[in-house]
Amino acid sequence: MGARRKGRELAIQALYQMELTGDSSITSVEDCLRHFGGGEEARSFGSDLARGVLAERQRIDALIAASSEHWRLGRLSNVDLNILRVATYELLCNRVPASVAIDEAIEIAKRFGSADSPVFVNGVLDHVAATVGVKEKQGAP
Repeated sequence: MGARRKGRELAIQALYQMELTGDSSITSVEDCLRHFGGGEEARSFGSDLARGVLAERQRIDALIAASSEHWRLGRLSNVDLNILRVATYELLCNRVPASVAIDEAIEIAKRFGSADSPVFVNGVLDHVAATVGVKEKQGAP
């Protein structure tokens, strides 16, 4: 597993822990990242992602809510919600192609989510990408 995938997983785990404990401090994020290990590059990337999600959480949650038709955020599993948050943050930052952010989220959803998570995550993130204007155009026939 590459450092960036591991970093995404670490960020999701840290955000998940914050949901459970109610402690959304940066110290809590850093403690969680140290606990779950991974190399320095993965921890650094995970920390950047988790901090970014915390800084943009209201905007991110509004995009997810608007893109998850008939699903309130409170009805989403904490795992799916935090996968969506990290990927939405990556879509907003536009540091990687939208397809990479979405594919990474789908792969993580396969590993940590339910059987339905990958399809749900794909659909929500596809809508988020279109909403924020980063959805890639399909090639010409």
